[in-house]
Amino acid sequence: MSVQPEHDNKKTIGPMTMELRQLQYALQIASERNFSRAAEKLHIAQPSLSQQLSKLEKEIGVLLFQRNTSTVELTHAGALFMDQAQKIMDAVELLRQEMSDISQLRGGKVMVGSMPITGAHLLPHVLPSFKRKYPEIEIALLEDSSMNLEKLTAGGKTDLSLLSLPLQEPSLTYEIIGEEKIDLAVPAGHPLTERTKDGKHVPVRIEELSGESFIVLKKGQGFRKITFDLCQKAGFEPNVVFESNNMETIQSLVATGMGITLVPRFISRSSRSEFVPIYLPLSEPVPSRTLVIAYRRGRYLSKAAEAFIDTFKETMQDLVK
Repeated sequence: MSVQPEHDNKKTIGPMTMELRQLQYALQIASERNFSRAAEKLHIAQPSLSQQLSKLEKEIGVLLFQRNTSTVELTHAGALFMDQAQKIMDAVELLRQEMSDISQLRGGKVMVGSMPITGAHLLPHVLPSFKRKYPEIEIALLEDSSMNLEKLTAGGKTDLSLLSLPLQEPSLTYEIIGEEKIDLAVPAGHPLTERTKDGKHVPVRIEELSGESFIVLKKGQGFRKITFDLCQKAGFEPNVVFESNNMETIQSLVATGMGITLVPRFISRSSRSEFVPIYLPLSEPVPSRTLVIAYRRGRYLSKAAEAFIDTFKETMQDLVK
């Protein structure tokens, strides 16, 4: 009697045929936690998206998401899968960018994120210089709050973002482009403006501001946190009487006597408001904020992006002289 080999009860796993678009679909679902929103962002029909996900899950043999009526949540296997899928998509983007650099040399496009209050006063100095040096490189600008910019940059929606330290998003790294001192803005006639020495305003200690009314940026703006941190370090919580998303509005309100505020020096130097407050120096050690160009850790920086960073650094050196 011949003995047959025991093949019948064993499964053979063939090579996987998952596609890059399936990885992209899974990452978008993980980001949105909702099939309808993910399908809308991907510009495909929701049934097609669900079908592709089911096909992917069947192929890899694990469930990536737990579905319910309103949201989807990652399983343990799903979280591990998304981490590796993002690395694959980043590697594909790296390859694409490197090949583009080789073929286009000085050509390309850089998506730059910027905080409105900082970008409005610094980018007009940087962009003309960059355009003169690299006329074939396109710069696209995206303005948002610092909190949202960190998320957008971490998700690859911008190549670079102009931010200030500290960063909250752990997946970001950065290059320091400059240190910007901070001034105090008060209305004309404020008692602090009367303190002078040798014709100059006497520096103000932040501790002296504990009884003042503050006008500050709204939540989500990085400079708001710097203001609160400096006040708390000085031993008090700022008495906020008004908030705005616009630094020009804040300075105008200060000028009309509504309160005081702290202002980054580049902004105080170039204020274009009809109502301009009085700017006073703060005492040593003068507080400052560190401006950085942030980008996703491990993300390939194109030659165009590196050229933009270099131009920004050169411009900042000229501005602080």
